[in-house]
Amino acid sequence: MSERVLPRAERRRRTEGRILDAARALFAEVGYERATIRAVARAAEVDPALVMQYFGSKQELFRHAVRAAPALDAAVGAEELVEYLLDTLNVKMGELPQGSLAMMRSMLTHPEAGASAREALGRQIDGLAASIPGDDARLRAALMTAIMLGVTVGHQLLGLPELRDVPPEEIARVLRPSLRALTGPEVS
Repeated sequence: MSERVLPRAERRRRTEGRILDAARALFAEVGYERATIRAVARAAEVDPALVMQYFGSKQELFRHAVRAAPALDAAVGAEELVEYLLDTLNVKMGELPQGSLAMMRSMLTHPEAGASAREALGRQIDGLAASIPGDDARLRAALMTAIMLGVTVGHQLLGLPELRDVPPEEIARVLRPSLRALTGPEVS
């Protein structure tokens, strides 16, 4: 079906998707500071004014481009929680989505990227905390999130040989006791 024959809402959705895809790729490649609305528009094959019409600002475009779904939809048991986190190692050590790379490259150098990262990580912490017993569940969930983030940054951005040269299963084996300790009620 030709683009012109599509309903207006569908054309708008497709254009927005092209802009977000272009933004993710550009933010991942050059980071927030060096990415421009004009470059995103050029990559999406749209006018820069259209990018601004859809998103209003570079900050809002970035926020939409790096938005990720919450890690967990419902509370699970502590053992399932640990295995869920360890199962994500295959993703974290594989080819990450452009939005994730963009967030990691920019979160320490730009306030808006940092705020977006805190928001996304906060949602993940909320999901994890729902499955951890004790008054300090959010602290323990934050520690678990920081551990997984550290592994991801060490592997993806820093290229630490100790993480890049080891299969995810080996990293999971070593991390499992620590993550289990953080989910147990005896920590509280």
